[in-house]
Amino acid sequence: MINVALPKGRLGKKVYDMFEKAGYECPAIREDNRRLIFENEEKGIRYFWVKPTDVTIYVERGAADIGIAGKDIILEYEPDVFELLDLNMGKCRMAVAALKGYHDNPERTLRVASKFPNIASNYYARENRDIDIIKLHGSIELAPLVGLSDVIVDIVETGKTLKENNLEVIETVVPISARLIANKASFRFKTGEIEAIRDALAEDVTKENLKEAPEAVKAGGEQKGGRR
Repeated sequence: MINVALPKGRLGKKVYDMFEKAGYECPAIREDNRRLIFENEEKGIRYFWVKPTDVTIYVERGAADIGIAGKDIILEYEPDVFELLDLNMGKCRMAVAALKGYHDNPERTLRVASKFPNIASNYYARENRDIDIIKLHGSIELAPLVGLSDVIVDIVETGKTLKENNLEVIETVVPISARLIANKASFRFKTGEIEAIRDALAEDVTKENLKEAPEAVKAGGEQKGGRR
């Protein structure tokens, strides 16, 4: 059995659709129930639902052989796993945002509010900027509005929330998308099975890329596995 940690929610359902199209279906997962574990012995695969932020923990510690995690979670927690494939879904970006018209004063410590303190710290370390990290768990956009921070570092998808709160993106930190990851020991002992799953998913990713931007893909040459 290959154990797969799927993130709960909309992304997880889309990811399962990919697995199903790749030939790793498990009909029970579509039933209306509250079960957490589903398996298909014939296909040799077992799925279980976990909180998105916990996927890397299950994979790193070997409870799951493979899993799907956002690049934001991978960068923030830096798990000791193999990153096998960019699934090209759940796309957004990690960005720095501030009140419209904000101007940074490099002579003073920059106050940065974020749910992702490691990503923020690493980003500003590369910029050689002195910062004060303020870790928050929700309503990040509120921090600069009430003077708690100068800027925020957070995930931006449409930018609507920022706009409605008089904030704007001033820098992009890194693009974010869902990634297929693997436990290192599992990959060594189940290389063939895991690579077969990766390759089947990669084929689907490439097809979707061709649908979205056929001319761009042709101009840039073949993109194996949809990696960018």
